[in-house]
This record gives sequence, structure tokens and C-alpha cells, in this order.
Amino acid sequence: MRLDHVGLNVADLDAMTAWYCSSLELAVEFEFALDHVDLRGAMLCSADGHRVELLTRAGNTAGLQAASPVEAALTRGFGHVAVDVPDVDAAYDALVAAGAADRMSPRPSPEPGVRMAYVADPEGNLIELLDRTTRQGEKS
Repeated sequence: MRLDHVGLNVADLDAMTAWYCSSLELAVEFEFALDHVDLRGAMLCSADGHRVELLTRAGNTAGLQAASPVEAALTRGFGHVAVDVPDVDAAYDALVAAGAADRMSPRPSPEPGVRMAYVADPEGNLIELLDRTTRQGEKS
């Protein structure tokens, strides 16, 4: 068994599709609409195959928009999406420049040998950035 994708409900599908594609180097794999329930979506895919599905439905309301990952842990359910990047500092700076909000600046992770940071996308969803390139026995 392997994880296929992560689904994220958004208010503005077109704007968030553009932001995720440009900021996280994803491409639109396919788009769809379920007219009978007024639901639209876009499946986004990275070059290495991880996928993020963005969904929107008329009348949706904002859910958890935590100011930090610690605050997010107060609400049960999914709190963030994590991506492995080769350089946390560079990815963090690029995402903030692209409109993400700072939630936790780059620093050592509780996981030994790993660096981490958090940003929030333009709609407030948390994205964790992880760099395992320096962790012994992982990426070269």
C-alpha cells in the first residue's frame, strides 16, 4: 500500500491551482466537475509522482487556519501537508516570496538530522517543509 494523494478543500480553485503549480512545482494532471453536487477539482502532480487534489464546492466555509503547527495540533484531523525539499531555507524563502505566510522559520526538526519550517498557503493551509538530505542513510 502507498499513499496516492492528499486532498485539500479550497475557496478559490483557480487561484490555488495556479499557486500550488508555480510555488510547489506541480502540474495539473486533470480537472473535473461534478455538476450534480456543484463540486470542482484539480489533481496536481509533481515530477516524482506525489499528488495533491484541490477541491471546491459552492458554499464551503473555512476550517482550521492555525497560526502555528502547535496550534493546529489542538484540532483533530489533518493539520498540514509536508513536502521534502533539498534546501529548507531556500524553499521557505521562495514560498514566502510567492505569497505564503511565515508560520515557523527554518530550524532543526525534532527528528534527528532533519531541518524543517512551516508556511501557510494564501488560504491559510499549513505546509511543512522538510530537508532530509543531511540525514545519514537518506538522500545523497
